[in-house]
Amino acid sequence: QVQLVESGGGLVETGGSLTLACLASGNIATIDDMRWYRQLPGRERRFVAALTVRGTPTYVDSVKGRFTISRDNAKNTLYLHMNNLRPEDTSVYYCNFRDTLRDGDYWGQGTQVTVSS
Repeated sequence: QVQLVESGGGLVETGGSLTLACLASGNIATIDDMRWYRQLPGRERRFVAALTVRGTPTYVDSVKGRFTISRDNAKNTLYLHMNNLRPEDTSVYYCNFRDTLRDGDYWGQGTQVTVSS
């Protein structure tokens, strides 16, 4: 099993920055895909960014050039650096770790990001 705990959410003004962190623990040796999603109340969870163990990042078009996904293996932590935030980025953000070998799919509890206009 893998446990994920997000932190770093908060209230920020338009144009501001936040960095989200996702601390992982447990059996993470075979994790090969790490992602961030976001979700508004009553809406489906939507993909934001992904990072594979080979280090190739991918992003949804709406955040390209503003968000950066990264990881610190020594700290077992995945990050989402968010710059030039917009009101439409307001959401609950979730990290998601996937283990293809063990067919694992793990989620954190979510962290709220609110961008004021």
